[in-house]
Amino acid sequence: MSNSREAQLKAFDRLLTIMDELREQCPWDKKQTMQSLRHLTIEETYELGDAILDNDLAEIKKELGDVLLHIVFYAKIGSETNDFDIADVANEICEKLIHRHPHIYGDIKVENEEDVKRNWENLKLKEGNKSVLSGVPKSLPALVKANRIQDKVAGVGFDWEEPEQVYEKVKEELAEFQLEVNNGDPDKMEAEFGDVLFSMINYARFLKINPENALERTNKKFIQRFQYLEQKAKSLNKPLCEMTLAEMDLYWQEAKTL
Repeated sequence: MSNSREAQLKAFDRLLTIMDELREQCPWDKKQTMQSLRHLTIEETYELGDAILDNDLAEIKKELGDVLLHIVFYAKIGSETNDFDIADVANEICEKLIHRHPHIYGDIKVENEEDVKRNWENLKLKEGNKSVLSGVPKSLPALVKANRIQDKVAGVGFDWEEPEQVYEKVKEELAEFQLEVNNGDPDKMEAEFGDVLFSMINYARFLKINPENALERTNKKFIQRFQYLEQKAKSLNKPLCEMTLAEMDLYWQEAKTL
């Protein structure tokens, strides 16, 4: 059962109070800067992502708390230099949400989700963004970045019309990649392989598949099966490196049935 709004605000106030106390009294917390927290924030975000993929609600709650702590921590540091505080952070996102949802807080009419996304990107351009792609962080992992790039340009109408067109593009890129494999030029092979991945990510978007989630599911599946193989080798007192491929495949097939 959800807490009341009063209870939610009270809990948030408690967190702000604890943050104040830690910043004043704890040697570790007193030393932290935005730069020192950055890599920890990234780690916490990935841990939240793992919990979401596992659909572990208890872990999601815990990891959300860790991420929230980091947000409060950055705001506390900002308040110490009189640049901003948590109220400024909250108010700024509130104003952005109101401005970018004119179909809720204004008189704009929308028919579907695609209209909302298109309006969102157009509003960002009016706000002064030089490019639709300027909001894509440079440090994003390449697979996630490709997905965001495609999603953003689609938001302003730069997109294929049907999934079949995208699939034809995938096949075209695969053929070009294979041609460079046959030619044996490593640089051109890498370039064409990148095109294959980019087109596959685009196809996944059309099929409403999140490519990052899909690949991570496969990663987890592979890890589980390989660790089963390792356990079998250990139970036989036989180093994995001494097993034949046929033996390993036998246990790999067993792992697929679990």
